[in-house]
Amino acid sequence: MADKKSTKGQMTVSEAGRKGGLKVRDAYGVEFYEEIGKKGGHKVRELIEEGKRARGS
Repeated sequence: MADKKSTKGQMTVSEAGRKGGLKVRDAYGVEFYEEIGKKGGHKVRELIEEGKRARGS
């Protein structure tokens, strides 16, 4: 029979990510996520246009 390791005090990667995300939300607010989302969207749009120009389309 395999020994079970104690999981006391450990968390999954998912739990750690959620905990960190909630901490950021509490520190910076919802507007922070809106702002970085817009910045990300603009960057993606720029990269797509740059790729089209490089292809000659």
